Order: sequence, then C-alpha cells, then structure tokens
Amino acid sequence: MQLVVARVGRAHGLKGEVGLDLRTDTPEERLAVGTTLTTEPVEAGPLTVTAARVHQGRWLVSFAEVADRTAAEALRGVELVVEADGSDEEDAWYPHELQGLRAELEDGTVVGEVTGLEHLPAHDALVVRETGGERTLVPFVRAIVPVVDVAGGRVVLTPPGGLLARDAEAVVVDRADDAQGEG
Repeated sequence: MQLVVARVGRAHGLKGEVGLDLRTDTPEERLAVGTTLTTEPVEAGPLTVTAARVHQGRWLVSFAEVADRTAAEALRGVELVVEADGSDEEDAWYPHELQGLRAELEDGTVVGEVTGLEHLPAHDALVVRETGGERTLVPFVRAIVPVVDVAGGRVVLTPPGGLLARDAEAVVVDRADDAQGEG
C-alpha cells in the first residue's frame, strides 16, 4: 500500500530546495540523503533526496532532479509516497487502514463509512460519508473517536450534538446577540 510521507510545499531559495508538509513521524529515515521516493502524480518523479535539513521548524529538501526555483515551484502539491505495511503501533493507523471502516455510535447505530483522513492544523480528522450521503469531518481525537477496531471493521464515535449532519435539525442555537437584534 502506498503511504504519503510528505506533500511538497513552496520553493525555498533559488537552487531548487522545497519545503515539505510532513505526514510521517520518522522524517530522518524517510528523507535520508540518497533515498528515492515515488510521487503522486507519478509523472512528477521519482525524486532522489540530495539534502535535507530543518530550518525554523520546517523540513527543507533538495532533489537531484530539481535544479532551480522554477522546477521546485512545479512540484508544489506533489505527494511523496513509499510502500508500507500496516502499522504495528497501538493507537497509530495509516490512512489506508481507516478507509472503508464502518462509523457507528456507541449503541451500534451505523452513521456512515470512513472515506479518508484529512490532516488539519490542530489535529487529524476522519472523513465520514454519512448514510444520507453527507461528507462530515470528525475530529480524530480520543474523546470523539474512542474506539478504532480495524480488525472488526469499525470506528465508534461519541460526537457532540450537531457534529454529524444527521443531528443538524436537533441543534438549538441560543445566542445573546440574537435577542438584542429584536425589538
């Protein structure tokens, strides 16, 4: 299974170096000098790492195939991928392991299916296609997703009221500023 380890960001400098948005906990291994990475889209690669460093908290990488800023800018948005097996860590899952899992409430009510994982600034979010077809982002935190049972084919959700589209009609919004506008 292909695993995305980083997405290429903007060019840095004039010599073809690029910033990366990491998707791996082991960038030192995945981005070691001499490593050749496949890409998505495939026609953008493969790319061979010639230098990697951290600058102001961001990973910057140079590739043998990228000689200047123009070539670096052309890579923006390209995903760097590696072949990976399933994760053997507890409480750590690859996106491909989560995709297709049934999303259900604690009482067993099926609310949809996990279709992906989005990496947001604060935390990851499960992308759930609800039974009505709505696309919902569910914060992938233990308080809301207490059970991930890959072998059982399910995730259990304990969403706060209004998080799921199926609960939208039940949401009551009471704002102090709404009452002040009437008169």
